[in-house]
Amino acid sequence: MNTVARRGRVVWGDTRFLIGIVLVALSMGGVWLVVSSASVTSPVLQATRTIVRGEALVSGDFQVVEVNLGTLVDEYLAPQDLVPGLIAARTLSNGEMLAAQAAADASAGRTTTVVVESSTGIPAQVRTGTVVELWHAPPIDESGAADAPRLLVADATVASVTTADGVLAAEGTSVELVVDRAEVADVLAAVTGGSLLSVVPIGVAP
Repeated sequence: MNTVARRGRVVWGDTRFLIGIVLVALSMGGVWLVVSSASVTSPVLQATRTIVRGEALVSGDFQVVEVNLGTLVDEYLAPQDLVPGLIAARTLSNGEMLAAQAAADASAGRTTTVVVESSTGIPAQVRTGTVVELWHAPPIDESGAADAPRLLVADATVASVTTADGVLAAEGTSVELVVDRAEVADVLAAVTGGSLLSVVPIGVAP
């Protein structure tokens, strides 16, 4: 009777020993996987300048960086993903990695650029990539008097700022704006109609 009991305890002890070995092996394997995944990097594209919404995405505006993205690797574009015909779906900051959602096919683009001359000073913080409003004051009569300013474009992106002397606060500064195609007619009508135009950063009163 005692012999049977001892044999039972030996078998159970061997089983627990084997289970312990399996658990230790699994634990070590898990640690190895974590360490291995932490050292795996993937090549992704990083913008080397500010790229505004609607602008073509070309290799010259990016550098390749190796980063560890883990499970997020498919959410960013690798060098081989940058094919002709892609545009920026939103503004990309200098140094930003190119997310897949930030790229779109050019055929789906609904924006274009227009150049306007601001009749007022341009704030120093207005630069490429700044989101601005475009206000206009239509002429009242031939005397040159202007009506009260009114909002013309509520959401435009600055593509470039050009001044004759390089001083952003100077009047007569030309600003290239990215606007929706549906707003182009209104902007051109304001320009040809002699309206006084003002470029205003979002959140700043005209």
